[in-house]
Amino acid sequence: MFERLVQFIRRPTSRDVIINTFGNYLNVFFTALFALVLVRVMSPSEYGVLSVLLGISYVLANALDFGTTATIYSYLPTLLEEKTYQLYIFIKTTFYYQTLFAIITISALAIFFPYLDEIFFKTNAPAWQLYLALLSVLLFIWQNFVSNILLASKKFFKVNLYVNISNLIKTIVLFSLIPFGLINVGSVIFVFGILGSILFFIPLLIEKRDLYPIIMKQKIQKEEFRFGYTLTYFLGTQMFNMGLRMDLFLLSFFQFKNEVGYYGLAQKVIISIMTTIVSITQVLSPNFSQASTKKEAKHVIKTSLLYLSMPAALFLLLLITPAQVFDLFFTKAFSQTSSITKSLVIPFVFYSLSMFLWLFILYTAKKPIYFLISQAVFFTTMTVGCAILIPKLRVFAPSYVLTLSFFLSSIILGFAAVYEYRKLPN
Repeated sequence: MFERLVQFIRRPTSRDVIINTFGNYLNVFFTALFALVLVRVMSPSEYGVLSVLLGISYVLANALDFGTTATIYSYLPTLLEEKTYQLYIFIKTTFYYQTLFAIITISALAIFFPYLDEIFFKTNAPAWQLYLALLSVLLFIWQNFVSNILLASKKFFKVNLYVNISNLIKTIVLFSLIPFGLINVGSVIFVFGILGSILFFIPLLIEKRDLYPIIMKQKIQKEEFRFGYTLTYFLGTQMFNMGLRMDLFLLSFFQFKNEVGYYGLAQKVIISIMTTIVSITQVLSPNFSQASTKKEAKHVIKTSLLYLSMPAALFLLLLITPAQVFDLFFTKAFSQTSSITKSLVIPFVFYSLSMFLWLFILYTAKKPIYFLISQAVFFTTMTVGCAILIPKLRVFAPSYVLTLSFFLSSIILGFAAVYEYRKLPN
C-alpha cells in the first residue's frame, strides 16, 4: 500500500498537481496576509474604497479575458509538440487581439468611470485612483495571459515561483510603507496592480529575452485567434460565473440579511476547496488537449477522475467536521455556517467529479458550443430555482438548486462527450 502511494506521488501529473496546488494556496495565504495587514492600518472607509476598486479590477480582468484562456489550453500544447513558427504566430495573434479588445473596452470605461463612480459605486475616490485601477486591469490581463501560456506549457513550478516571488516582494514593500504613513488607496493599488505584475514579468523578460525578437517578426494571422471558439467559451464562462452567484444575490434580494452573512462565509469555505479543483484542472488541461484518439482520451479521463476525486474527498470531509471546528474559526456568532456549508457538500462533490466533462469537451473535442448550452441551462436553473425556493427554504434552498443545476448541465455535457468520443479515431 505504501509503495503504491509512493509511486502515485512520483507520477509527473501528481508532482505537477502538488506544485500547482501548493503554489495556489501560497497565493491565497499572501492574499489573506495582505488583508490582515491592511485592515489594521487603513480606516474602514479607506479599506472599503480599496476593496471596491480592486474588486472592479479583478472582475474586469476576468471578463476581458474574452475566452483566450480556453483557446490557449486547447491549441498551445499541440503547437508545442509540432515545434514550428506557427506557435509564435499563435501567441502573438492571441496577445494582439486580446490586448486590442481590452484597450478599447478600458478606454471606453475610462471616459465614463468617474460618472459611474458618482452614481453607482460611490467611492468618491479621486479620478487618478480610478484611472490607476483601470491601468492595473490591463496589467492583470497580461499577467494572466503569460501565466496561461506557462501553465499550458506545463511550466507549473515556474509560474508559481514567479507569482509568489512577486507576492513576497509586494509584502516587503507594503511593510516598508507602513512606518512612513504611506499606506493609502492609491499606493496599495499601485503595489498590487502595477508593481506586482511588473515583478512577475521581470524574470521572464530576462529568461526568455531571445524569444521576443522571433515573436515580434511573426505576422498576425486573424484565424489564429479562433474567434468562434474563444467567444463561445467566454459566453459560457460568464453564464457559469453569474449562475454561481445567483444564490447569494437572491438571498440578498429577499433581504435575509443575517443569512447572507452566514451563507457568504460558507461559500468561502467551499471556494477554498475549489482552489484545489482549479489547480488540478490546470495540470490536466494540456493532457486533454493532446489526446486525439479514443485510447488516449480514455486514459486521460481515467487519470482525471483519479485526481478529481481528491477535492471531492475534501468536500466530503466537511460532512464529518464537528460544528465546534467552524465555531473556532468563525466564532459562535456564525454558528449556522457549519450546517449551511455541509448542505453544499453534495452539489460540489458532483461538480468536482464532473469537471472531466468540461475538459474533454473544451480541449479534446474542442466544441465549446456544448459548454455554452450546458452553462445556459445551469444559469437558468440557478436563477429560476433560487427565486422559487429561497423564499421557502431560505439559506438551505441553494443546495437543492445547485445539485439540480450541476446535474442538468452535466447530463448535456455527458451526452455531448459520448457523441464526440465516438467520433475519435481508434
